[in-house]
Amino acid sequence: MGVYSRTPLAFERGEGARLYTTDGDAYLDCMAGIAVNALGHANPILIQALKDQAEKLWHTSNIFTIPGQERLAKALTDATFADEVFFTNSGAEAIECAIKTARKYHWAKGAPERIDIIGFEGSFHGRTIAAVNASGNPSYLEGFGPPLPGFVHLPYGDHEALKAAIGPTTAAILIEPVQGEGGARALPDACLRGLRQLCDETGILLIYDEIQCGLGRTGKLFAHEWASDAAPDIMAVAKALGGGFPVGACLATAEAGRGMTVGSHGSTYGGNPLAMAVGEAALAELVKPELLAHVRELGGYFTQQFEGLKTRFPDIIEDIRGKGLLIGLKLKTPNREFMQHARDQHLLIAGGGDNCVRLLPPLNLTVEEASEAVGKLEAACEAARAKAQSQPRAPAA
Repeated sequence: MGVYSRTPLAFERGEGARLYTTDGDAYLDCMAGIAVNALGHANPILIQALKDQAEKLWHTSNIFTIPGQERLAKALTDATFADEVFFTNSGAEAIECAIKTARKYHWAKGAPERIDIIGFEGSFHGRTIAAVNASGNPSYLEGFGPPLPGFVHLPYGDHEALKAAIGPTTAAILIEPVQGEGGARALPDACLRGLRQLCDETGILLIYDEIQCGLGRTGKLFAHEWASDAAPDIMAVAKALGGGFPVGACLATAEAGRGMTVGSHGSTYGGNPLAMAVGEAALAELVKPELLAHVRELGGYFTQQFEGLKTRFPDIIEDIRGKGLLIGLKLKTPNREFMQHARDQHLLIAGGGDNCVRLLPPLNLTVEEASEAVGKLEAACEAARAKAQSQPRAPAA
């Protein structure tokens, strides 16, 4: 189906932070499959884990005990707020599970009317029908029927609107601690703590979507950990969890998951032995303190360098956003054109809402590669300026 606006680039192999086209051209990859290839391309640790498992067992069914699920679930719960995990194949499926878990929680407590999920403008939670209804982008719903009941969208950062929206039918608040698709906006730590307090006061659940910003991307294992006393009740993760292999997870406290009893949810492929083997190997790398320290170091370096570019190119760069290695540049020039300027320099970056571009490089990007990326972005800024200057100006009014 013609649902993608594809760039005419085809890659046949990757190594670390490099992608190589079918013609042999090398590109510095600061997209990482949109925050998926967090440990780089063709990571030998992940390859070995996949090979070892592929020679033993690919798929059984969730009718049976899958030891890899139990090991990965324990690793996730040991490292987080959570007590239990449901494994999925994608981030959107993890969001679906999170929504169902929140609603079933209130049903189990005798309040089946509490179904409303409060979300925010600019949010993105996936492409299933429930996920696009939860997301704060009306264009994703066009042509797919009327909006589903049970989803409320509020302005981003409007605390008074949020307090006013909570009522007897509210089930949960769903938010990305750092928005990805919506323009790399990081929610202040005080706001995360405020959300936790508000949920505690009103008896509703707090759901974090850390599909893009989680698993080391911000320099802590999860973005909400930058704020003390702001842990969620439910959290959706994916992307980096498989390092490129499709796997996601919905994490929950035992209390939040009380309604998810036998038969209430399921998946054919979720938690299959191949995905669990890769997920175990990936998480073991992502939790390493030295990797997280490296992310913080590179995040600081990029921010410093981009502030310099903003000073030199105020006609191109308007704002620097994000956290760690989820970096957004809000532009004054069309972001799609800027992405092409970057590709002309053999640098791959992602688009984003609010006329942003995003850098989402592998977390193990080297300092030398980071410096190379900055140089290529500088050249892209120069190209964008040259193009703007070559275009005829509109006559003065």
